Amino acid sequence: MGPRPGIRRFSTWLGVLGMLALSVSMTGCDRGPREHDGIFKAEVGRVPASPQRPGDPDKGYEALINRSVVTCGLPYRVYRKRAGAPIPGLQFPGRTGRNAELPYMLTAHVAQSGVELVTSNCLGCHAATLNGELVMGLGNEFLDRTVDPLRAVEDLGGFMTDGMEAAEWRRWAARVTVIADDMMTETVGVNAARNPILALMAHRDPKTLAWSDEPLIEPPPERPLPVSVPPWWNLGKKHALFYNAEGRGDHARQMMLAAILCTDSVEEAAVIDGWFVDVRAYLATLKPPKYPFPIDQGLAKQGRGIFQDKCKACHGLHGEDGRYPNRVIALGKIKTDPALARQGFGESDRFLKWFQNSFYGQGSQTAPALGYIAPPLDGVWATAPYLHNGAIPTLAALLDSRSRPTYWAFDREGDARPVYDQRQLGWAYRTLKQGKAGAMSWDERNRIYDTRLAGYGNQGHVFADELSAVKRAALLEYLKTF
Repeated sequence: MGPRPGIRRFSTWLGVLGMLALSVSMTGCDRGPREHDGIFKAEVGRVPASPQRPGDPDKGYEALINRSVVTCGLPYRVYRKRAGAPIPGLQFPGRTGRNAELPYMLTAHVAQSGVELVTSNCLGCHAATLNGELVMGLGNEFLDRTVDPLRAVEDLGGFMTDGMEAAEWRRWAARVTVIADDMMTETVGVNAARNPILALMAHRDPKTLAWSDEPLIEPPPERPLPVSVPPWWNLGKKHALFYNAEGRGDHARQMMLAAILCTDSVEEAAVIDGWFVDVRAYLATLKPPKYPFPIDQGLAKQGRGIFQDKCKACHGLHGEDGRYPNRVIALGKIKTDPALARQGFGESDRFLKWFQNSFYGQGSQTAPALGYIAPPLDGVWATAPYLHNGAIPTLAALLDSRSRPTYWAFDREGDARPVYDQRQLGWAYRTLKQGKAGAMSWDERNRIYDTRLAGYGNQGHVFADELSAVKRAALLEYLKTF
């Protein structure tokens, strides 16, 4: 028996609020970025470190779980009327007041008008369950971004009356209307984080952050490229944010860009910046979860030598003598799907210029490189699916390109999470043949990852293809120890 209709509708509204978290904290050379006409571009190679403003990690944790950079949303009265008295489910410790009643990915916020709102927060994308536990910083790879968010927002509008509540709802709905098409992806699980931010930039004056109903610069293409949400626990090692390493300089200003949805003045943005520097300090202290299943230590020891030979130069060495090189790898070498890097490097100059001229660009640079940064591999076993676009379901398939499926889907019933595959290191999945995938309805197809789609390719990163099956097994065992 499926869920009751009322529960299904509530899940849809909850999902829309969660979608609006606008994950942006995802993810050069020694000479640093080059500037031309106010736009910075970077070369491949090592990314130099940038000083970060100090913050208080304890205050950052409290702010992360009880405050939100998104300051518009659904009036609480309407949320409660439609949701009833929902059980919040798994929670992070320290949620206080109204937040203790809400799911962890939603936050209570009182608008300047005095209306109490339910807003999204960062944890809708940057927290997920693993082995029944809620893990801070684990990217949520099961969000459904394929649905049109406007349908749920307009449905909620029918419960508004005149007054300040209705005004707050209209403000929220207007912003969602601008970015609705930019939020939708081709398949469940991937994220469209970059496109909604760019669409919002097009509607804001970079100097004042004032909102314009009409775009002030050309908006981005409406079809977003897919992004897999990276783990937060690697932030402390990174010299640059985002997969193309464009987030240089002050990380806090870059990470708080989700505020662009609702923050209409520099003064409002400065208030958020005052506590978000603490959030960044907290995130820099995060550590990955430990592998919860048995590890063959003898086999892992063999894998360490293989890792040092095949992987260390790009991803660094882990353990007591660990070092992370912060290297951007050229497209011609990595050979993974190039669409995201090419878009950031060659098709986004107007947005790069907007950022540099805005409050968010003070002390920061968006300096994209024509390549992808090789990430730290702490907790890599927990972060399936793989590559910047989430195109490869397991680490085993990442290390053997011949085994990668063209069409695949998580193996689960309904919305249940798939089980973890201890042999292949990733979530259980099933492959499909082309004919079957082509004959499916949209509701079925949106759960299928189709690697033929533009930006969804699973090619490249073939460095382990030459290894024997025995050596690949040893390497996989070693990756469990990270």
